[in-house]
Amino acid sequence: MRQLTTAFLAGALVLSGAAMSHAATYVRGNDGDPETLDQHKTSTVVEARILRDLYEGLVVYDAKAEIIPGVAESWETSEDGLVYTFKLRDDAKWSNGDPVVAGDFVFSLQRIMDPETGARYANILYPIKNAEAINQGEVESETLGVRAVDDRTLEITLETSTPYILELLTHQTGLPLHPASVEEHKSDFVLPQNIVTNGAYKLVSFQPNDKIVMEKNENFHDAENVAIDRVEFIPIEDRATCVRRFEAGEVLSCEDLPTEQIKSLKERLGDQVRIAPYLGNYYYALNMQREPLDNVNVRQALAMMIDRQFLAEEIWAGAMLPAYSLVPPGIGNYEGGGAKAEWADMSLLDREDKAIAMMEEAGYGPGNPVTVELSYNNSENHKNTATAIAEMWKPLGVTVEFNVRDISAHYAMLRDDKNFDVARAGWIGDYSDPQNFLFLVKSDNPGFNYAQYDNPKYDALLDKAATEADLTKRAEILRQAEAMFVRDMPFIPLLYYSSLSVVSPKLQGWEDNIQHVHASRFLNISE
Repeated sequence: MRQLTTAFLAGALVLSGAAMSHAATYVRGNDGDPETLDQHKTSTVVEARILRDLYEGLVVYDAKAEIIPGVAESWETSEDGLVYTFKLRDDAKWSNGDPVVAGDFVFSLQRIMDPETGARYANILYPIKNAEAINQGEVESETLGVRAVDDRTLEITLETSTPYILELLTHQTGLPLHPASVEEHKSDFVLPQNIVTNGAYKLVSFQPNDKIVMEKNENFHDAENVAIDRVEFIPIEDRATCVRRFEAGEVLSCEDLPTEQIKSLKERLGDQVRIAPYLGNYYYALNMQREPLDNVNVRQALAMMIDRQFLAEEIWAGAMLPAYSLVPPGIGNYEGGGAKAEWADMSLLDREDKAIAMMEEAGYGPGNPVTVELSYNNSENHKNTATAIAEMWKPLGVTVEFNVRDISAHYAMLRDDKNFDVARAGWIGDYSDPQNFLFLVKSDNPGFNYAQYDNPKYDALLDKAATEADLTKRAEILRQAEAMFVRDMPFIPLLYYSSLSVVSPKLQGWEDNIQHVHASRFLNISE
């Protein structure tokens, strides 16, 4: 039996453009500047928000974060779940008027797997046949399991049945590229004067530390239903600054908030403050290549001493939940739930006693203190969290020094230099499956394995799960891997995220969702 998924009627997806008869500009606060607009070299939600407006993949998330057709108007799945055949819409065009064809996706997917591209996020697409081997330089890119049957038919073959493949294809790594532009301009294809996009918007200008300006793409297949004509992304790393600009009417939304102001914001702004469950984990990465963090007793002691309830309620004003595992609760394809640290249910006092004893066993304590550098990206929320944790670690004989960077420099350091002892990081699930969190510390994932964790047994469990089609058996394998993670503690899970936003009543169509995705094409502005 072959399964067929057909496109929704465009009018059912968004509010009718006829409701908006005047030009509209959406000024939206973003958490910082993108490090790049090359979809194959991005890694943060800052960049994902922008790329979601500039490009359209085979499938996309709608306003509720449900998968709907994008460039693909329909798709079929083979009976064994290994082959997906996508039928591309015949009215899909690039911003320069060229048709979007199946070969554009082949070009893009081969490029991200090419080792010379240096894509840190390439492994997210390893379920595609031969993707990992190509990315490791073992076989040629032409062997990738992606084929243009004709201009309107794209065939993707997988290594093994992957229940979340469509969600993977909503991610920026699965977006198409305009081959002629990339070949002509090389790395400069992302510049405003060169970039060719196929989404609802086209790039007009990019002024770092000022704004990114986009205008409606008249060649977009659903342009008549795109109500907002111009989008300006304003990089505002300080959440309180974004709120002030929101209250002054300078921006219509902020996608993160200063937690110390949550209570007063609710009092002042009422239901303009939006708090919703979010598929993410806020954690500290521990550099296992440095003393004393190469000692598992030290890592466990640091994790045990943290009062997560205090962080959640006092620092984050109840907008986060205490985390004792890497995989957030409520995630899909994880029957029975995940594994958490064995001390998670102990009282805080008992945990503190055990942590002090473990530090002494490792040779450290107030009589033999140790200094660690804690790095975080600039934000009042991160600063307050780091300051509180530094106080919690003092009874262990740990002195903390802080290193603060802007968001792009901080994540570049984590991915490339790894010049830190302890570093704040966060991960928002790209798809609702535990693999999307557990893969972070796989040894062959240098772009996100900030801790430089190298455990062959852990890697083997993830590899085994990747070939297991039975979801119940697969969940048990992944649970074993997570148990190994909390035993070795390369990252210290601190909090499960909630999305925190302020949204103007003028901005219509904003739907709170677990992925915290809000593409501008599904919104409109009302006076």
